[in-house]
Amino acid sequence: MWSSLWRPINRFSLQYFRYTINELQEIKVVDEYNREIVIDLLQSIVEIVTYGDRQDPLIFECFMEYQVLAQFVRILKISQNSRIEAPLLQYLSIMIQNMSSEHAIYYCFSNDYINNIIEHEYEFDEGDLALYYVSFLRAVSSKMNREILCLLVKVHGNVVISFPLYTASLKFACHGEKMIQTAIRALTLNIYNVSDDMVYKFVTTPPSSKYFSDLVHSLKDHCIHLDELVHATEEACTDERIKQLLVETDKIVDDLYYFKDVVSISETWLSGLVTQNLLNLLVFPILLSLLLLRQSNGSSLSSITSFYILNRLLQVIDCKSLINSVAGAILYPYMKLSLGDATEGEKADSTTNVSNFLPNCLNDIKELVSNGSEFAETEKIDADHLFGRIDEYLSSNSHFKNCHKENDIHKERRGILAFLSSDNHCVQLASLLLLLILAESKDLDYKLASLIGFGGLQHKMEMHGSVLTKLMPEALNAVLNILASDPATPVLVKWHAGWFLQKLVNFHGMRLCDENLHLFNDSYEQSLQRLQNELDGCWFDHILITLKNEWTSCGTALEEPSQSKDPLFVLEVAVCQQTTNGIAAHYGGDKTSSYAAWRRMVDVVKVLY
Repeated sequence: MWSSLWRPINRFSLQYFRYTINELQEIKVVDEYNREIVIDLLQSIVEIVTYGDRQDPLIFECFMEYQVLAQFVRILKISQNSRIEAPLLQYLSIMIQNMSSEHAIYYCFSNDYINNIIEHEYEFDEGDLALYYVSFLRAVSSKMNREILCLLVKVHGNVVISFPLYTASLKFACHGEKMIQTAIRALTLNIYNVSDDMVYKFVTTPPSSKYFSDLVHSLKDHCIHLDELVHATEEACTDERIKQLLVETDKIVDDLYYFKDVVSISETWLSGLVTQNLLNLLVFPILLSLLLLRQSNGSSLSSITSFYILNRLLQVIDCKSLINSVAGAILYPYMKLSLGDATEGEKADSTTNVSNFLPNCLNDIKELVSNGSEFAETEKIDADHLFGRIDEYLSSNSHFKNCHKENDIHKERRGILAFLSSDNHCVQLASLLLLLILAESKDLDYKLASLIGFGGLQHKMEMHGSVLTKLMPEALNAVLNILASDPATPVLVKWHAGWFLQKLVNFHGMRLCDENLHLFNDSYEQSLQRLQNELDGCWFDHILITLKNEWTSCGTALEEPSQSKDPLFVLEVAVCQQTTNGIAAHYGGDKTSSYAAWRRMVDVVKVLY
């Protein structure tokens, strides 16, 4: 008889569960005196429910009978301070995440209990409450399907008028805490992947649609900060600035991959809205700045940063509208002036038929950019402003209007294509990379592909040539000049210039002219001379093994497709050139050290390859 008095309590029994619920119901107010007791009760309830979901159906029957979730809502309302909110949200998150029974999950999301907890007025200024709240929201979204979604939205007729989970999550979209920002993005993707037409309509109309424009503005702020970092004038440790550069570019790439995930969802309204915001708020201002060869009111970015952003964006986001819009904007001024040249030429030769082809090209470009195939009929991108500014710029510059009378190389340098002849090696390579990314894109419209020079319709351009066909001698000459430049040119630039040279030669299969062949031979002789100089260095006995080790990796790197070519190198070189210790930093801070000698020897081997 006495032994039964000391029998241990089974914490996962139905009897103990009822006892715990009764104890919670007795709580009339939550204050500093009973806070710990309430937390213990909440923890016990969640542990028992989680156990019962898998082991004892009677426990969850009791959970529903006593309407325990209603008790959670009541505890929130009778709390005199916010110190109970964080543990309550934490335990709820654990319970929801560990539920496996569809019946249990469906019940928890019914009766508006979850929405009441979401819409409770929290004071997020204290401690880690925001983190626990967002974790709770993400836990809710992790169980999302079409049936659960219907329980979380309020509908009037065929229109969603309220979606507390989504609306609450957007308040933290631009939160400074990376963990919170990541959770919100995962949450929104969970919603987008299971939404129906009514919910898509809700998220793509104001005020919810402002979320996407805010994201693009945030991305633009990251780009501006990156540009300021690249062109910082104060003397600083190059290693430290490179680290900051990596952090800032990682933020931009993270944003781009999130946009890619959203655009990849096969829903016209959603992908159209995201693409529209990217084009109107980021891409077109950058393109206009580059096309006019100066900074415009819409973009405060330098050319080197602008090219990095465009290259990275096109590499990450697989979207026909983006690819065709960028390609069309680049080709438009070139084709516009080519039309003027052809029209002038027809006055002397009435048999030519070129000017009949070029107007059609211009119309095709305008149509592709203005009416992307991924847009709904009511969604338009602001391409008219872009083309209007370009036309205004071309008509107001006499050297453009009369350039068809001048037989010189400036005839081919129009808009972004002018950067191929820049004195800045990094800008040259960055602009050429943009053209190669467009040329290799599988999403590029076949008409634009033929104009650039890699499309199946290239034969139709034979009478006046594609853009890259005409620019190929200049592009090759620019790359070879980099390779044959003086030894002060950063090794990183020469190494990447070799990649561009191989790409250009392979694409067109053309032989080098005498001038370019001379530059190539000069480059080879310089590289060979530098290798011979290393025979007198302290690492001469490692040259053969370095050649062996670097041979395979260099070959793999040179075969890398433009879609995978990280344009970060142009920013790294720009930062090194900004500081007096840039070259020294590349060699470990001391050009005379043994490590510097090792790095120099390895670089010489790589460039020779």
